[in-house]
Amino acid sequence: MKLSARNQLKGKIVTIKEGAVNAIVILDIGGGNQISATISMDSVKDLNLTVGSQAYAVIKATSVMIGVDV
Repeated sequence: MKLSARNQLKGKIVTIKEGAVNAIVILDIGGGNQISATISMDSVKDLNLTVGSQAYAVIKATSVMIGVDV
């Protein structure tokens, strides 16, 4: 697999919270860090995602904001 997105984080699926249409997939990317993504249930099935399997979080954004408490 080769993608144009530069931010590709490999990890292990720790949770899949299934809904009627979408699922929230939580990926442990190491160092005590987790990332979540909301994807369609069709994608969960098409990619054969299961808890414990390896997957990538692919992040493609044109803008990223950073904020601080005032």
